Amino acid sequence: MLDVTVIEDPEAAAVSLDPIRARLLAELAAGPASAAMLAGKVGLPRQKVNYHLKALERHGLVELAGERRKGNVTERLMRATAASYVISPLALAEVQPDPDRFRDQLSARWLLALGARLVRDVGSLITGAAKARKRLATYALDGEVRFASAADRAAFIEELTAGVAALVRRYDSPDAEGGRDHRIVVAVHPTPKPQDPEPPAVTPQDPEHPHP
Repeated sequence: MLDVTVIEDPEAAAVSLDPIRARLLAELAAGPASAAMLAGKVGLPRQKVNYHLKALERHGLVELAGERRKGNVTERLMRATAASYVISPLALAEVQPDPDRFRDQLSARWLLALGARLVRDVGSLITGAAKARKRLATYALDGEVRFASAADRAAFIEELTAGVAALVRRYDSPDAEGGRDHRIVVAVHPTPKPQDPEPPAVTPQDPEHPHP
């Protein structure tokens, strides 16, 4: 079972978003189970569960983990193909976000478009690497910082921008034969709090541009 997989096919995305099927995926991510075992957990007849499992299996979201005899019946034990799933913007290809339409480093929606592109691109790279049976070289940095003031946050972003720009200038080799382009995404945003019903508020005068 994979830790996480990306759903790119629109039909597979629609199947995974069905509430009953999403519940079955969650149950099967916890461990293999048969339709009969799942029926009691989701409150549906076994035949109905089998119907949903076949749809999930058809789109590669669940797979056969084994079989067992129970009386005169052979039960199929199914399992999820991943512990978690992410739907790629490719599933909505005609309306997927395009961060190249506009560039605004202070726009939360532009950050969202960048995140969507990241999911799309890395998902496609994972799919290609798996088919080629090759390892995909990636790197990610994740952390948190608490700023004492808006001024400190602005200073941090200024230094971060200058530092990353200097590294890009130092290592960028656009004419290198055999080189490969890499995309760099650096994001800074407020950390959502579990008790917050909504994301942190921004200034009402300019909701897209909170003060640094």
